[in-house]
Amino acid sequence: MGTKRYHGSCHCKAVTFEVELDLTTGTGRCNCTFCAKVRNWSIGVEPAAFTLLTGADELRHYQFRDGSLNHHQFCQHCGVRVLTRGYVKEIGGDYVSVVVSTLDDAAPRELIEAPVRYMDGLHDNWFSTPVETRHL
Repeated sequence: MGTKRYHGSCHCKAVTFEVELDLTTGTGRCNCTFCAKVRNWSIGVEPAAFTLLTGADELRHYQFRDGSLNHHQFCQHCGVRVLTRGYVKEIGGDYVSVVVSTLDDAAPRELIEAPVRYMDGLHDNWFSTPVETRHL
């Protein structure tokens, strides 16, 4: 398939963005305490591949651990989490992780065919699959 430009938004459309990504390279689900609660399904991209079009002032962020370099960002109006910005040395440094369900123009076929990689974030073992993934 290759890299494609997608448009995305929160539910109320106060926050809109575009992102260049290739769903065939894989998406991710994590079992850390945060991702398990929000049923996270996301795809990471380089920050330069992500452009926030509207709603910078509408975004709020959440960090669940003191000293965390990851900022989960959500719309203050509708509550939809759109992305996470952060830094993880093990994956190459700065990243933007886009919530797959916020991609407005991703076809169901693209989502069905997108590979999913499971990460054991609960144990900070990011490159291993958790023992159990059916609940993620």
